[in-house]
Amino acid sequence: MKKLSIVVPCYNEQQNAKDFYVETQKYVQELPIAVEYVFVDDGSKDQTLAILRDMAEQDTDVHYISFSRNFGKEAAILAGFQYASGDAVILIDADLQHPPSLIPTMWRHFEEGYDQVIAKRNRIGEKFVRRKLTNLYYKLINRLVDVTITDGVGDFRLLSRQALDALLKMTEYNRFSKGLFSWIGFHEKVIEYDNQLRVNGTSKWSFSSLLNYGMDGILSFNNKPLRIAIYGGMFITLSGFIYILLTLINYFLHGIDTPGYFTTISAIIVLGGMQLLFLGIIGEYIGRIYYETKRRPQYLVKEKSNKEQTDAGRVFQ
Repeated sequence: MKKLSIVVPCYNEQQNAKDFYVETQKYVQELPIAVEYVFVDDGSKDQTLAILRDMAEQDTDVHYISFSRNFGKEAAILAGFQYASGDAVILIDADLQHPPSLIPTMWRHFEEGYDQVIAKRNRIGEKFVRRKLTNLYYKLINRLVDVTITDGVGDFRLLSRQALDALLKMTEYNRFSKGLFSWIGFHEKVIEYDNQLRVNGTSKWSFSSLLNYGMDGILSFNNKPLRIAIYGGMFITLSGFIYILLTLINYFLHGIDTPGYFTTISAIIVLGGMQLLFLGIIGEYIGRIYYETKRRPQYLVKEKSNKEQTDAGRVFQ
């Protein structure tokens, strides 16, 4: 019998974890397959872990991993993927903004031969300003990165075992799953669904978190910002030579003028700002190299449910 693993990252989801499980069971029970749940507690500070323990005791198909602290959603996704043992894996959020009702449809497309079944949400009901900023971000990022990232496409998707194994081969510390999903390719099917409002609790993504995540997306899959720094430096240098040439021409035609305060201050501000910007871009890349060379684990497990998981002779720890 084929098996489906449902990977669910959780951070302070005590209000949603049980409801998510109950709602999802309505749809997976109609499938003629074995199903396992892999909940990943990303260092929650509420009762999420206690709820996951109770669920695992009541249902042997429910498993959980709990981190020693909050390592972030990317680490939670990776841990869930490493722990999953199904022929296919569905990554889904616990807040029910990803509708579990799509799971049977995603599985059906998987059996048709698709390696990635991607759920794409529309933005109906989303605040106008956020919708416009999001659209602008996707336009910007697709001009910069080496892969295509579609607006409305997030983490909610099904991956075949082949696609999942390809993802697990990429062991970088600085992970950006949206880019990784696009980078591996394979046979894709996109299905659309209406934007869902969060049922309980509040979003864990603050503006600063979203901004940092956006920067990760821009810097993780290309070196174009470095190219922009090079071209910007060349442009400023060329502009400087042109200014010097014009100044010499003016000197020979009209003599020496009194030096201008505005010109001096403008040059200092513009050139100083550009230098700091370019140094910041270079420093960001160097910082990422620094973290990669440390080879630290992406997460540390404090507790997990009793399940021996072997993948090609490797025991999950």
